[in-house]
Formats: sequence, C-alpha cells, structure tokens
Amino acid sequence: MREVEVVGVRVEMPTNQPLVLLRELDGGRYLPIWIGAVEASAIAYSQQGTVTARPLTHELMQHIVEALGDELTEVQIIDVRDGIFYANLIFASGSEVEARPSDSIALALRSGARILCAEDVLDEAGILATTDEDEEIEKFREFLDEISPEDFGETE
Repeated sequence: MREVEVVGVRVEMPTNQPLVLLRELDGGRYLPIWIGAVEASAIAYSQQGTVTARPLTHELMQHIVEALGDELTEVQIIDVRDGIFYANLIFASGSEVEARPSDSIALALRSGARILCAEDVLDEAGILATTDEDEEIEKFREFLDEISPEDFGETE
C-alpha cells in the first residue's frame, strides 16, 4: 500500500462529472477517481474547513464512530475493476467496512485518517506526472482555491 493525499476535487468538462485527484506521497503518480456531486461537495467542504449549521452525512458518520468509542485509522483503496474503485475503512478496533472511495475519502479528511492505495491500483489507474502535468496540477490547486462546494450543485 502507498500513502496518497487529496489534491482536490474538480468538475471535468465537457461531461460535467466531478472527480477527486489523489497524489502518491512518495512517488510521482496521480490517481483520478470520478465521483458524485454530493461526495465532491463533502470533500471540498472538508478541505476548505467549511462549518455547516447541522452535520452533513460524512460528519454524522464521524460523530457516530466517535460516539461508539472507535476511530477511523485509515482508508484503503484496494481495487479497481472496469473503472470502478473499491475501498475499505479500517478502524482502531480492528473492524473493516467496505465503502465507496469517495465516501471513504470524505470521512478520512474529517477524521485525519491516512489514505492508502494498493500498488496494483496505482499501476493500473495511476498517471505518472510529467513536468507539464505538474504545472497543470498547480493550476488545478489554484482553481481549488477559487471554487466553493456549492459549485458542485445540490448538497445534502
């Protein structure tokens, strides 16, 4: 497993489909995962530190985990089949729960859990960044500074 970080979310044109972009911490690969608008908003809210009047679904999930005396320690993106990614939530108690990567990432950002990706998933779906792509990633980061979660459409 390789640790990755969330670069951010964006809407891919012309399909208008949101994606989350992950970056390998000790390497040069990026992993784009297409996600839903609600999950894109949840990830963007978390990255921007936006506080909501009432807990959104991923905040609620985090509160439930804490209330039950457990802790999310890591998220593992374990597989990709036919363009569909699979993930597991790993808890301090030893419990493991299968989840969509988008929900897992949103929860990891709220709990401070590490995000790991299987080496074979990065080999299959990862993109090795070139200098031009690194410049594009920097533009993407600048874009993220200007976008708000509401730009992704309806939230919960």
